[in-house]
Amino acid sequence: MTTVEEVAVPGARLHTEVRGSGPLLVCVVGGNGDPTVFGPLADLLASHWTVLTYVRRGFVRSPVDGDVGPDKLGDDVEDLALLIERHGGPAVVLGSSSGAIVTLELLVRRPDLVRVAVAHEPPLVGLLPDRDALVARFDAAYATFRREGARAAMAEFGEITGVGARRPPAGEEPAAVPPGFVAMRERWPANNAFWFEHEYGPYPVHEIDLAVLREHAARLVLAVGRESREEGQLASRPNLVLADELGLTPLEVPGGHLGYVEDPAGFAAAVEGAVRLLAWDT
Repeated sequence: MTTVEEVAVPGARLHTEVRGSGPLLVCVVGGNGDPTVFGPLADLLASHWTVLTYVRRGFVRSPVDGDVGPDKLGDDVEDLALLIERHGGPAVVLGSSSGAIVTLELLVRRPDLVRVAVAHEPPLVGLLPDRDALVARFDAAYATFRREGARAAMAEFGEITGVGARRPPAGEEPAAVPPGFVAMRERWPANNAFWFEHEYGPYPVHEIDLAVLREHAARLVLAVGRESREEGQLASRPNLVLADELGLTPLEVPGGHLGYVEDPAGFAAAVEGAVRLLAWDT
């Protein structure tokens, strides 16, 4: 059973969904902004956890009051903190992509609310030695967005990052589309446009406080997709740098940047195993 609720936070109303029972686990979605992508994973995790997913502010179903503020990332962190407090935190927090940046920043700002932070492939290109060249390519894709719209820009972005829909091996039938994904696809155009306008530029170059992260590294899991790493995808690289900086061993999870969709059971098993090693009393 999934409980859906609209939660008022300063400057916005957040669409939230809660499944299961047990210790609190919050999933923070990436640049798609729509937690429907976490549905199959959340259903599996709900057998042991109270799983909270939500639409981040500004995306379809979580409207903001008036204009988006100048510090969207800070607002995202505050929203996440308020949701965890509302559900009696602290929580295990699993964030992917842009949601992983929000998760890392929550650990920096509000470590009291985090039992374990699992950051899956945060696109922190500012950590990389070739960051200037990458930012230039990102800027070019943004210019495409302004000229031609989100669809063309997303294709260009996919070429830069190597992220896209993965096709099943020859001879295998495509997996059935999970319930809710059709409606989510109808929200993609508006969500992609919002992401380009408000997150695409500032989130990847956000300067995370490595000194503070180092203080809390014992509660941090840096997850990297097996295929992402093997194929040298951009999405895998920041966490490998972070792992070196913080003295951590990355957690290998199945699939690529969307591994939680491609293999939700394998992804759930990998994450739960790592979390329970760090939070043995959950």
